[in-house]
Amino acid sequence: MISLIGMPGCGKTTVGRQLARRLQLPFEDADARIEQRIGCSIRSFFDKEGEVRFRDIESETLDELTRGPAGVLSTGGGAVLRPENRRVLRDRTQVIYLRSTPEELFRRLRHDRNRPLLQVADPLRKLKELYGERDPLYRETAHFVLDTGRPSVSTLVNMICMQLELAGVATGAGPTQGDSG
Repeated sequence: MISLIGMPGCGKTTVGRQLARRLQLPFEDADARIEQRIGCSIRSFFDKEGEVRFRDIESETLDELTRGPAGVLSTGGGAVLRPENRRVLRDRTQVIYLRSTPEELFRRLRHDRNRPLLQVADPLRKLKELYGERDPLYRETAHFVLDTGRPSVSTLVNMICMQLELAGVATGAGPTQGDSG
């Protein structure tokens, strides 16, 4: 199993879907699975039940999903906050950290109203705080770190496939054009 971690808005779901398609594996979005489980949006649940209860459900969901069949898993931005989640992801999956700067994330997310942790007066400052707190945890968890700066989604997918192939994790995961075996 391959899991994608990183800050909110770094592209985990978008890249994950394309990566799964490329590798012909099922795709799972942990946040979507959590919303199915709780019967409402994460933002609404956050508001009603609080972050601690949300993180409990997130941990249970990650534990279940990482026990499943091979696939590509997109995690929530805060999945690495709990040590048990970092251990489960690192031990059971190949973890790819999609690294984006707070400024890049702000550019992508400035109009997004569905991210509970960013509904504050100064979202860029909040992103910088979150990045400062989470970047070391993402790095601790990851087997691979990829900067998401300017590459297109397909370029990121190619980069991930090449990393996995070089590491002997996935065979035939490289670019689909120009095979000259």
